[in-house]
Amino acid sequence: MMKSFFLKLTGLLCVSSTVLLLGGCGKKDAGSVRLDPDNPTQITIWHYYNGSQQAAFDQLVEEFNRTEGKELGIYVTANSQGNVSDLESSVLASFNKEVGSSEPPDIFSSYADTAYSIDQLGMLVNLDTYMTPEEQAAYVDSFIEEGRIGADGELRIFPTAKSSEIFMMSKTDWEPFAEATGASLDDLATMEGVADTAKAYYEWTDAQTPDIEGDGKAFYGRDALANLFLIGSMQLGTELFQVEDGKVTIQADKSIMRRIWDTYYVPYVKGYFSSYGRFRSDDVKIGEIIAYTGSTSSANYFPDEIETADGTKAIDYIILPAPIFEGGTPYAVQQGAGMVITKSTPEREYAAVTFLKWFTQEENNLLFGCTSGYMPVKKDALSPEILDKTIADNDLQIPDKTYETLISCFDTAQTTALYTNKAFEHGADARNVLEYDLADKAAADRETVAARMAQGESLEDACADLISDQAFDEWYASFTAALNDAVAQ
Repeated sequence: MMKSFFLKLTGLLCVSSTVLLLGGCGKKDAGSVRLDPDNPTQITIWHYYNGSQQAAFDQLVEEFNRTEGKELGIYVTANSQGNVSDLESSVLASFNKEVGSSEPPDIFSSYADTAYSIDQLGMLVNLDTYMTPEEQAAYVDSFIEEGRIGADGELRIFPTAKSSEIFMMSKTDWEPFAEATGASLDDLATMEGVADTAKAYYEWTDAQTPDIEGDGKAFYGRDALANLFLIGSMQLGTELFQVEDGKVTIQADKSIMRRIWDTYYVPYVKGYFSSYGRFRSDDVKIGEIIAYTGSTSSANYFPDEIETADGTKAIDYIILPAPIFEGGTPYAVQQGAGMVITKSTPEREYAAVTFLKWFTQEENNLLFGCTSGYMPVKKDALSPEILDKTIADNDLQIPDKTYETLISCFDTAQTTALYTNKAFEHGADARNVLEYDLADKAAADRETVAARMAQGESLEDACADLISDQAFDEWYASFTAALNDAVAQ
């Protein structure tokens, strides 16, 4: 994808051939650290990047080692630990000194919940001692704020690459539906509009085979259902996980949960929404759905063709902002792991910070984003003009959908309030409840509806008891109990 990967050398402040004085580079009252280019300080990074993302990260690491790192006396080794779950398991095993585990890395990718757990062991570096207020101000404010998980709001997570959510759809499948029914892209701006559109799409596709009842197709799916709960609650005026000093208060407002039930669970049970593969982009590829809400970094995986019973069909795409709840405040999801630094020696800690500062320089961060789909983390880098210049200067060729997604990210970051909940003990367990509780119920109940319809019941009769007020009340009670149990263990 890249004809060349030349990175502009931007000399770091306070560098001599052998000595770095930390006091002049943002570290307060830290004395000095001597780094020797003839005997480089070696640091390791664990991350969860794979495929093109890993290739892009590895190329940047190699570039650092050849240039800045060689000059300063720093050598970086990066290792993928698999997916996010695999990485988390490796990190926890390492810090807990489990048999067969490796020594903790100097840097590892981490979401706030995992970082919070490790920080409780006293093992993470306070980045405030390595970054001046002026340096921190160059980063998007909410990215820095997300990393303040230490005591008294100390910065523990270094923002390195972020994402939000978008709505992606097969333009090829949308156009004949829209022409036949009058459906509008404007309808897809809200969750209520998506649900109504999905109903119309199901009925339109069902009508294509008048001799077969109830074979309408699902329109929409959603990755990361936890985000729907968290961001939907914010949009409708209540923070679901209100955290203060690491302690959480759960605010699962019943009326808001009903809005989520009505615009996700009910359409799912009726067959208007669906989930089949691991990710909804997989479901688009097999023709299970034609649209989904997912991470901006997933745009690279949106298929160029779908597999049908008659073979393959090339498709075009449409990218829209992620829908919000009707009448809600336009909050958008902020996600994507940052990186944390393990307490070790002054030399290794400083070397780790130096690499992360280099990696998040505007051009370097954009080079990573052009392949990975992640947006850069500094304010000045969220610019179409700088993106275009980076592409031109480095002779890059990137997919149109990746480019358009990055532009959409820039607009979202600059015009919409980005939100992620603060870290708290057992936060990962609570998020798992959000992710799977309603999703598992919806999938099981959809199977029940399908079985009833196969026995001759109408769609409305088959799902009537499952979508009733009583059914909602019963789910809400069990859902809130599960959330409270998760944080009280």
